[in-house]
Amino acid sequence: MNNKFNETMKFEPPIEKIDSVEEIILSVFYSLKERGYDPVNQIIGYILSGDPTYITSHNNARSTICRIERDELLEELLKFYLMNKR
Repeated sequence: MNNKFNETMKFEPPIEKIDSVEEIILSVFYSLKERGYDPVNQIIGYILSGDPTYITSHNNARSTICRIERDELLEELLKFYLMNKR
């Protein structure tokens, strides 16, 4: 009898590429722009309301932005703004 049947195999799921918040914001921005929307207004609408329909589904932008919490999104935007105002 083969001893391999007595050993426990370890399963490791494939590592999913996690985009940074910056990459997600830029991706959503360009998708909104491609569809003719004002990206700033649309993203603000999403942050304030939590309604993902402010974000186009073009290029999976809606599902992409939903991968991060709105407070993380706001935090990243504020950090970027403040760092560039110093």
